[in-house]
Amino acid sequence: SGSMEGDRNLTSVTMFVLLGISEDKELQLSLFPVFLLIYLVTLFCNLGLITLIRMDSHLHTPMYFFLSALSFIDICYTSSISPRMLADLFKDKKMISFTACATQWLVSAWMGETECCLLAVMAYDRYVAIGNPLQYSTIMAPGLCWKMVAGALGCGFLSSLIETITGFELYYCGPNVVHHFFCNINEIMSLSCSNSFIGQMIVFLIILCVAGGSMVVVLLSYGFIAASILKLSSVRGSAKAFNTCASHLAVVTLFYGTALGVYMHPSSGNSTKQNKFLSVFYIIIIPMLNPFIYTLRNKEFKEALKRVMKRTVHLPH
Repeated sequence: SGSMEGDRNLTSVTMFVLLGISEDKELQLSLFPVFLLIYLVTLFCNLGLITLIRMDSHLHTPMYFFLSALSFIDICYTSSISPRMLADLFKDKKMISFTACATQWLVSAWMGETECCLLAVMAYDRYVAIGNPLQYSTIMAPGLCWKMVAGALGCGFLSSLIETITGFELYYCGPNVVHHFFCNINEIMSLSCSNSFIGQMIVFLIILCVAGGSMVVVLLSYGFIAASILKLSSVRGSAKAFNTCASHLAVVTLFYGTALGVYMHPSSGNSTKQNKFLSVFYIIIIPMLNPFIYTLRNKEFKEALKRVMKRTVHLPH
């Protein structure tokens, strides 16, 4: 047990210092109301979306079930980072303990990787709806939908757990300054005093498998969707089919495009500023945009909102 104890005391870094979004004090203070507003809008819109889907029976379909799951994931995702980042904007020294840092990465990576899997599930759902409309409700039975969401959460958790153990088991003896506004695993591992190459490769491969695997499912689903739409004789049918996919495609492109931009090059250096910008985009801005992208051009949604508001205000029909 002596050697075990010795190993445990190897890490001499107990705290990390986050550099934050910017080192300019005035800029940080002026960013606070902007990011606070974004965070509040994200919470309000995603919770609103979940509530509306639950309250209106017309929206009790697989597509909206997955959409409410996405909203829930987005709330957890941005909440794993935004509140702390907002508080840090007022601090000169943004300290975070080793354990809090590991926990922050575990939760944010869990949510981010679950979102990857969920976007793949949603693409498959659109494929079944368009390619096999008559058997859609039989294939996408509620039991399967729950299993798919649970599978996405399980896959996200397992991959983030392996990444967290890999990254935070390394030996840290200083420096302890993280060039980021949250505990980004690549930035953390670049501070390790032990050789982090294998660790970085493991993390890189996990992210590649989860994101890459999800992207393959998305691309295959959309390949089949395109083929099915080409077979549709009616212009109206194909327009409606394309409409339900357009919003999902927009979300997929935004999310994968920015997230992969950050994680697909393990080296840090001149790319720090660009990484921070992309991270702000996919952790803070995309969860706010998602509800708007999915609902703005959605007739079913607008009608559901009218119905729920009528019921709430008790207006005569």
